[in-house]
Amino acid sequence: MSQAVSRTPAAMARRDPSARQAITVACVAMAAVIGLDLTDGRLGLLFSVGFVLIAVTVPLAVDVRSLFPAGVLPPALLIGSLLLVTVFASSAIRIDGLAEDASMIGRFIAAVVDRGLTLVVGHGLALGIIALRILSDRDR
Repeated sequence: MSQAVSRTPAAMARRDPSARQAITVACVAMAAVIGLDLTDGRLGLLFSVGFVLIAVTVPLAVDVRSLFPAGVLPPALLIGSLLLVTVFASSAIRIDGLAEDASMIGRFIAAVVDRGLTLVVGHGLALGIIALRILSDRDR
């Protein structure tokens, strides 16, 4: 009879990605979400849901000692994503009240303001998860 060996939490924690690896995967995932969302020619709900899920996943994936970069990631990820969309596909940013001939900087600022609630939800959930992970850490 073979005996099933359960993995201990310490053994599983050694497999946690570093902060750099998690941020790299988050950026690739965000690029994939943007690519999928731009198939209809505009940023929509998929962008917001994907951003929140990515912002929540990174603090869950990294080691407790690497939580600071995970806490700083959501604003940088949102601003970077919207900047890239503005530069490469500015017509995808369609906001009510925004002039069609708005400059690239105007579109970028309008997109950041329009996605403000997405940032608040994603960053708030990420910070909440970080707090829970710090409080529940046994090695404190």
